[in-house]
Amino acid sequence: MFTYNNMDMVFQALAHETRRAILDIIKTKPGCSVGALAANFDVSRIAVMNHISILEKAGLINSEKRGRSRHLYINVAPLQMIYERWTDEYSSYWAGQMTDIKQAAEAKHKTNKHKTNIHKTNKGE
Repeated sequence: MFTYNNMDMVFQALAHETRRAILDIIKTKPGCSVGALAANFDVSRIAVMNHISILEKAGLINSEKRGRSRHLYINVAPLQMIYERWTDEYSSYWAGQMTDIKQAAEAKHKTNKHKTNIHKTNKGE
């Protein structure tokens, strides 16, 4: 059962930018070791371990011990439960459509900005 306390822990874990960055890394590199993860940050390994502990308590990551190293995996179930709390099948569909439109507009803007910069460079501006 997903309680308000669980939900609070998830939101508190996500409130820190380093923990969000940790989740991003684990998402792109499932099974990465704690050492490999810690190498991405300019803080001590102990600080990274503290962030991992908070993410584990919130249920956002799982770790698996292999020999002397721990390997990390993202657990999206708590995020899905929060998502499902405030959405239904119709709002989910339209939110997805709006996200697609937003990403397409941002990509078009980035392409146009790049073309404008090239045009200015070619003119010597």
